[in-house]
Amino acid sequence: MKNDSLPEFIDIAIVGAGPHALALVAHLLQKKKSMRGRFLVFDPSGTWMSQWNHQFAALEIPHLRSPAVHQPDPDPHALRTFAASRPNELFPPYDLPGTRLFQNFCQEVIRRSALQSCVYSAAVVRVEPLKNHRRPRFCLELSNGQTIVARRVVIANGGGKPHIPDWVGKIPQNYPPERLLHSHAIDLRNLTLEGEKVLIIGGGLTSGHLAVGAIQRGAQVLLMSRRTIYEKLFDADPGWLGPKYLKNFWAEPNLQIRYSMIQQARNGGSMTPAMLTQLRRLERDRRVVFYEQCQVSKAQWNGDSWQIFCDHPAIHECIHHQNIDRIWLATGSQIDARNHPLLKNVLDIYPTEIVNGLPVVDEYLRWPCCELFVMGGLAALRVGPTARNLSGARMASDRIVRALTKSSISRV
Repeated sequence: MKNDSLPEFIDIAIVGAGPHALALVAHLLQKKKSMRGRFLVFDPSGTWMSQWNHQFAALEIPHLRSPAVHQPDPDPHALRTFAASRPNELFPPYDLPGTRLFQNFCQEVIRRSALQSCVYSAAVVRVEPLKNHRRPRFCLELSNGQTIVARRVVIANGGGKPHIPDWVGKIPQNYPPERLLHSHAIDLRNLTLEGEKVLIIGGGLTSGHLAVGAIQRGAQVLLMSRRTIYEKLFDADPGWLGPKYLKNFWAEPNLQIRYSMIQQARNGGSMTPAMLTQLRRLERDRRVVFYEQCQVSKAQWNGDSWQIFCDHPAIHECIHHQNIDRIWLATGSQIDARNHPLLKNVLDIYPTEIVNGLPVVDEYLRWPCCELFVMGGLAALRVGPTARNLSGARMASDRIVRALTKSSISRV
């Protein structure tokens, strides 16, 4: 969408143009075609799936972790149908879509629903509830200085901040910034690492992709995890994708217990069996060293390399004398609605309970007393442990679309 054609008012403003937003729009138009023209999507890239595609390319991820049934189209079989002539791009054991296949499929969803012009090229930097307006509305301030008033808002841009370990904040800022990076800021395609030693912190799949990419570029990798690295096919047990586990989750009235159920189901980072097998082979070739049940306590930059101190005595003796060229943090992200830049003013006007960073929203993922909806991790107390995943995008879309299309559910 051209930046000079921003209207003064829109019915539905959707923040973010990733897979959750795409799923929402696809489900919305399937449910009610007359909604076309009543929504706008805001993303700094001006295109669908830009951040998602960049991250997959930057980490050279060959395929998704979730099966082909989990994708933005309302038809759960649409991706398999699309891939009929490309069976080699569905990876075992559960038809995991190849990265290029998934990107091509999403472009087909966008083309088929004529969504190319729905994305406005600007970031939403502020959401201001207009409570004194004749009818409750939201004023969205954009990164280009423009504003737009919306009747309803959907936050679909993730909202998680990179989790940075405490010891990082204690390092004097005298080191080259590229020598200590969080995974979200790493682009393997731009790196030459021949002869370097890279310490990767984290035991999840992202750390695995980083390790493989670094080794392919000639580095030796030290992989450190606070617990024993373990394998798991998916982020959460498939029982969380249907009523098997969700029935008890939704029936649990205590939200602290719900939060604990989410944490237990996801159980931190894990690697797929294929990734862990690949890394163990590389370990036998001495290309990667595993340091498990260990955490960094201190890191010191000595002019041209890192010196690492850790809390495991035996490992400390081993790693303390090594010169580390780079530290990469594959430590994930954390969500806290209280620190979300777009929710500050909403919380001031429409307070809601926050449980360990997660907001309490209604069954339609709607903020109390207003027409603001959340997707992704922010919706986990309602959607469940897979809220961040593609399966969570589908579940969230089903809930939100009901509220957007039925006047009996709408508050305004």
